[in-house]
Amino acid sequence: MKASSRSNSRLEELCLSKLADRRLILASNRGPVEYFLDEKGELRPRRGSGGVVTALEGLSQYVRLNWIASAMREGDRKAVELAQGGSFSGPDNENLRLRFVVNPRSTYHKYYSVFSNPLLWFLQHYMWNLSRTPNIDHIIYDAWQDGYVPVNQAFAQAVIDEAAASELPPVVIINDYHLYLVSDYIKRQLPQLPIQHFIHIPWPSPRYWQVLPRFMHQAIIGSLCRADIVGLQTLGDVHSFLFCCQELLEGATADYSQNTVTVKDHITRVKSYPVSVDVAGIRETTATARFKEYEDKLKPLCGQQTIVRVDRAEPSKNIIRGFRAFDMLLERYPQFRGRLKFIAFLVPSRTHLKPYQRYNQDTFQLVEEINARHGTADWKPIEVFFENDYIQALAGMRLYDVLLVNAVIDGMNLIAKEGPTVNERDGVLVLSETVGAHEQLGEYALTVAPADLEGTVQSLYTALTMPAAEKKRRARALKKSIAKEDLSNWLYCLLDDASRLT
Repeated sequence: MKASSRSNSRLEELCLSKLADRRLILASNRGPVEYFLDEKGELRPRRGSGGVVTALEGLSQYVRLNWIASAMREGDRKAVELAQGGSFSGPDNENLRLRFVVNPRSTYHKYYSVFSNPLLWFLQHYMWNLSRTPNIDHIIYDAWQDGYVPVNQAFAQAVIDEAAASELPPVVIINDYHLYLVSDYIKRQLPQLPIQHFIHIPWPSPRYWQVLPRFMHQAIIGSLCRADIVGLQTLGDVHSFLFCCQELLEGATADYSQNTVTVKDHITRVKSYPVSVDVAGIRETTATARFKEYEDKLKPLCGQQTIVRVDRAEPSKNIIRGFRAFDMLLERYPQFRGRLKFIAFLVPSRTHLKPYQRYNQDTFQLVEEINARHGTADWKPIEVFFENDYIQALAGMRLYDVLLVNAVIDGMNLIAKEGPTVNERDGVLVLSETVGAHEQLGEYALTVAPADLEGTVQSLYTALTMPAAEKKRRARALKKSIAKEDLSNWLYCLLDDASRLT
């Protein structure tokens, strides 16, 4: 039996034995279903997007699940009207109940586009140029008070309402940085309601959190310590969270041997749950005709050897330094000219934000310069696809000789796991030591520091000249490790702990 099949069976057994008599309530900014109004004004559902949805949407095949999310579109708001503000069954799935939280558009904008993403996300990825940014002015204060706080309160009330209406004992799982204040608001009314909060992005050091005003980071960390379990991606994040509680939260006691925080007799367990990929699902995708079409389309673009990267087009992914290292590689080792290709699959991300717009402009300008400097009539060194086409990117990763994942910092980075899963060329993974995946995969990858251009050049050269036997050893070890700790295993660990909460 394949590892993924064993994981699925184990997950199903857990759900049937420990969660069959519980009601699982999930809360996340994005939900598993989005509703659109068609040309006739009728509601049409579509699968939601985002990492949380991908990781958690399959749970409803095993357990009764209530999912609370933001109403982000007009169709979502219409669905709320038809449900008279309550929850309703998901499309073709009686086990899934949906509930949309509706906030005024201006409130949601402040919560999402002013506070959560431009401020918290940048802070937790160490992306601020602290000598210049951020500037926490009256706009940020207003976004906190009239955006982040009321949206979190609305989510908390939705959880409370769903828990009160449940005929089964509920257990709550809150997701990510958008909803840091929810646990505190819930526990004020329902102190015994079991809560697990999983954070999908890195957790920075106390000094970095102190960039925020004291009342903000106190409220965030204090609320998380009202949860019963705080889940993070890596052991490093766990230790950083414990240190933050010890340093920043008055009255908190951190126990590094037990990985717990105690505040006023309430004990919060802090655990790492490294998120992974759906290995079985990926393998099914690679067997489809559409995948094969993309693979055939991309093969002529490959060189005798091919470097591939797949990233959202955003500053934390370190795309520019990756291209600069490639430029240096071609300068120093002219034997690669004409025979080595770099294919980048970049997904547009937060294109309304100016830092992202500037980063994309700089990226494409650099690509043009490298192609002009090194290219010939018969050879274009860099090919870039700038679109959101997952299957195309997956097909590209099947063809790499080197996969470059040199992000500045990431909670996990699932590309580092998807690539080795689909690759059939014994490709080498060049991996930044500051992404969460390095904790699991670093032993079998070539490690780089994200700002180290020279080290990245050397690692690319080592990967391209590595003996076949060593490439095969590393590639097999990566596949085995990823298959063993796949998405089902992550869900199992998460839910096994959640099921023990009373």
